[in-house]
Amino acid sequence: MGQDEVPEDDLRKAFRMILTDIYPKGLFDVWGLWHEGRYIGHAEVKKTGNVDGHELITALAPAYWGKGLGSEVIRVLLRHARDNLGLNEVYGMVGAENTASLAMAERLGFHHVRDVIGDDGSVTKMLVISTAT
Repeated sequence: MGQDEVPEDDLRKAFRMILTDIYPKGLFDVWGLWHEGRYIGHAEVKKTGNVDGHELITALAPAYWGKGLGSEVIRVLLRHARDNLGLNEVYGMVGAENTASLAMAERLGFHHVRDVIGDDGSVTKMLVISTAT
């Protein structure tokens, strides 16, 4: 999930912020993902700065890609967004080169909104889906 490239001090600062700012203030929902007793990633539903709405975020360790777990997590997040947060639609951001995640998003019913170009020239696909799916 990219942690190997992040210095430990930066990870500690990020988790300190999560534990002191995000969880206690209820800024957004974050879940750890576990499979057969192993931590394999995380999932979030949070407001996005890209549009007036909420974004679904999932990250799975590479060993768990292609096993249907990502789709399962997204379906659960959609139900949570609809049933507990009262949202009619949510967004997702997927790197243009991430063809597997883009294919999964299409299978689930996400629709392309626009491309977002990063400062480094990278392209991220902004997607939207109804929570009624």
